[in-house]
Amino acid sequence: MSKDNKIAGTYEVSPAAGYAGDVVPATAWKILSEHKDAMLVDVRTRPEWNFVGLPDLEPLAKKPALIEWQVFPSMQLNPDFVTALSGALADKDAPLLFLCRSGARSAAAAKAMTAAGYSTCLNVADGFEGPLNAEAKRGSAGGWKAAGLPWRQT
Repeated sequence: MSKDNKIAGTYEVSPAAGYAGDVVPATAWKILSEHKDAMLVDVRTRPEWNFVGLPDLEPLAKKPALIEWQVFPSMQLNPDFVTALSGALADKDAPLLFLCRSGARSAAAAKAMTAAGYSTCLNVADGFEGPLNAEAKRGSAGGWKAAGLPWRQT
């Protein structure tokens, strides 16, 4: 049985086209805590990491990989994304959990790494800040922060 099947069979994973699936933030935390080879890849931009905050994986003795999917300020796709992540992770079966602001860039990154031969690419649904709430603000209607998972300002 591949690790992909263990993930899908053990955790609640919503199907997605082009990658292993979507998980809610709490499930992402559980995978990160239960699989020592699992990695969180934050694909937001440097300003987002610096001003909005970062997932804090210290309780798990881990750090998120910080690799921009789109390079600030041009917001062009990062042509070195796959190469940079591949260079940091040799195990193509390790669970990779991709996180962005609200789930779109991270889904694209999960597809790219799946196409590069990584078998367990998961998108963290609703990302770090989640969708807009009734007041057109992020951070309370879903995502990593709203789920009460550890995070910090830099």
